[in-house]
Amino acid sequence: SPRPDSAPPAIESQSGGRGVAGSRMTDTRRRVKVYTLNEDRQWDDRGTGHVSSCYVERLKGMSLLVRAESDGSLLLESKINPNTAYQKQQDTLIVWSEAENYDLALSFQEKAGCDEIWEKICQVQGKDPSVDITQDLVDESEEERFDDMSSPGLELPSCELSRLEEIAELVASSLPSPLRREKLALALENEGYIKKLLEIFHVCEDLENIEGLHHLYEIIKGIFLLNRTALFEVMFSEECIMDVIGCLEYDPSLSQSRKHREFLTKTAKFKEVIPISDPELKQKIHQTYRVQYIQDMVLPTPSVFEENMLSTLHSFIFFNKVEIVGMLQEDEKFLTDLFAQLTDEATDEEKRQELVNFLKEFCAFSQTLQPQNRDAFFKTLSNMGILPALEVILGMDDAQVRSAATDIFSYLVEYNPSMVREFVMQEAQQNDDDILLINLIIEHMICDTDPELGGAVLLMGLLRTLVDPENMLATANKTEKTEFLGFFYKHCMHVLTAPLLANTTEDKPSKDDFQTAQLLALILELLTFCVEHHTYHIKNYIINKDILRRVLVLMASKHAFLALCALRFKRKIIGLKDEFYNRYIMKSFLFEPVVKAFLNNGSRYNLMNSAIIEMFEFIRVEDIKSLTAHVIENYWKALEDVDYVQTFKGLKLRFEQQRERQDNPKLDSMRSILRNHRYRRDARTLEDEEEMWFNTDEDDMEDGEAVVPPSDKTKNDEDIMDPISKFMERKKLKESEEKEVLLKTNLSGRQSPSFKLSFSSGTKSNLTSQSSASNLPGSPGSPGSPGSPGSPGSVSKSTSQMAAITTKGGLVGLVDYPDDDEEDDEDEDKEETLPLSKKAKLESS
Repeated sequence: SPRPDSAPPAIESQSGGRGVAGSRMTDTRRRVKVYTLNEDRQWDDRGTGHVSSCYVERLKGMSLLVRAESDGSLLLESKINPNTAYQKQQDTLIVWSEAENYDLALSFQEKAGCDEIWEKICQVQGKDPSVDITQDLVDESEEERFDDMSSPGLELPSCELSRLEEIAELVASSLPSPLRREKLALALENEGYIKKLLEIFHVCEDLENIEGLHHLYEIIKGIFLLNRTALFEVMFSEECIMDVIGCLEYDPSLSQSRKHREFLTKTAKFKEVIPISDPELKQKIHQTYRVQYIQDMVLPTPSVFEENMLSTLHSFIFFNKVEIVGMLQEDEKFLTDLFAQLTDEATDEEKRQELVNFLKEFCAFSQTLQPQNRDAFFKTLSNMGILPALEVILGMDDAQVRSAATDIFSYLVEYNPSMVREFVMQEAQQNDDDILLINLIIEHMICDTDPELGGAVLLMGLLRTLVDPENMLATANKTEKTEFLGFFYKHCMHVLTAPLLANTTEDKPSKDDFQTAQLLALILELLTFCVEHHTYHIKNYIINKDILRRVLVLMASKHAFLALCALRFKRKIIGLKDEFYNRYIMKSFLFEPVVKAFLNNGSRYNLMNSAIIEMFEFIRVEDIKSLTAHVIENYWKALEDVDYVQTFKGLKLRFEQQRERQDNPKLDSMRSILRNHRYRRDARTLEDEEEMWFNTDEDDMEDGEAVVPPSDKTKNDEDIMDPISKFMERKKLKESEEKEVLLKTNLSGRQSPSFKLSFSSGTKSNLTSQSSASNLPGSPGSPGSPGSPGSPGSVSKSTSQMAAITTKGGLVGLVDYPDDDEEDDEDEDKEETLPLSKKAKLESS
């Protein structure tokens, strides 16, 4: 019978644990594990402790108490209810239902302790301790109760071929009544009835007596529904189990019998990848496989009314698996041979595949272990070198082997990510980046051949777990977050972003097929997670490698989900309201791809439209001054005619209010003083930067950097060029390439070098490039396009009043971008007038 745990000898040999009053116990008789049955009808371990029974004033009755042996905390406090049905199973288990859907079990280390507590329960309920169940499982009518009490036991018909029908009827009639079920089970146990039935089964098969075989099917199925461990131990014994499966082949509802025994003996082969020397272990493996087969394949799916009648079968399999893992784990020679053959280059591919599949199944079985036993299990595997072995296997050519190794890796990561992180940091000191375990995982993710990238999705989830600071440890002498993230960004991040960087060298993705788009979307999802959780590591990486500009190239993808992933990445960055990020965005004019995508989207009211507007709305609502000024100064002409939302009008209003505060610094400083007295924040640096924004002079105002930190004040004016000047210089250098660029740039997505924006609103205006380009602000990335926030309710429901982009031959492009620069010189002269007039106004004040 299963012990309360499969812990290593060091744990089992402890002299005791913390008792009810905190004292040390001198024996392990009452050492138990507490289990609860979850929704999947699997037992979950709730901890190990010592059980006692005493009167609890609060519960007004004798109760079972279990205190944890680790810290003395109360694991269980359960009143022994006079009407609750307690069951004793396998000599060391006591099982009962605390509520309608809440089953509990105590698994004792020793039979003597189980017997002691069982006597206490029976004493409270006034029962004889010799019974295995103390109460009926459901209430019955008084008449049934009287009938059952009048007959002390159930008398079974003699086990003969001619009386099979009578036996089948008796079993069927006993199932609805818990009391009759109890009496039937006891009769079957005491008289050795099951073995006699199986002898008749052989007679029926020899005689080809189909009617008798049908009766035997009903009888054996009914015995399963009695839900008794003692009966299962007989039925699943080596001498009986195949005959039991044989009886279940003759289902009367089927026209032809099933060949379950033939499958189990001929098709299903037991492979010992490493020879198992323990005969008890081998027998337990065979038994578990067959019982699992009965549960999954032989027995019909139980009806709603029969579901709980097979709970003991689930428990039987569960505790068998616990025993198997414990016995294998204790066999050091077995595990040593396993890992030696796994990593041996001389092992042939077929053998290696069998070894990896065995290890995968072994890890899957470990999920049935209790937490502390699972700790010991994975610690054993770690000591045996499972991670170096996986590294070797993942570097092999066999796709099936790699897939199984990936599954094993997922068990390790989900169980203990810190163990994996510690290993990869140690191996980094000895190996090149190319063969690091994490880099091998990233490469398998990138090279996934599945069109739906099922494997890549799993691996990305594992990477996310590994880089998640929430599950990283911090001790007195080291911080795992600092060490591991430093390692990851130095050795692994370049491998992860390689596909992204390779695909975004031009102004649009070089490969834009569905599978590539899916992969890039996965990479972006992880990078977005990093932006949210990794602070300065990812910030340095993004700014130094110009990652955001490369990501925004994907806004031009034909796959909307990828473009939205790129937008979400930028939105996450803006959501941090970090001025380092903001200065990087403004310096590189990284709103340009977003505005371009917004214009390309035209009048369509879709997720892209909403997501872009929401990003600008966030900037407005959060009053991010530097970005507000940058957007209005560079993209206002492109957005001023968008009148179906108030967002852009609101941004312009914020911008004008900022200008007013600069014109009247005394009023603004008074507001700042009041605000500083009213709101005290820890991050004072942000407020200092805001004050510098308000008090900066006009020269600083015209710079591309909206907020100038103290360190930037020492820079020369020529070091921080006006965006308009930058644009002009770049244009002159590229003027010779104008025609080629015109052909490349086309907001409508067609090959025509020019386009026209038209509105069908009440005040209809057709904007040609000649009439509107002259009013462009002139900075790089300042596309002229319709857009102005009108009243939110006026046009929101009418797509006919939204911007529509059309192309018209012979017109010069209305919108310019920093890499294209195809606008005429005369337009540039006109572009300077607007900012200059504003500058003059500031100077006059």
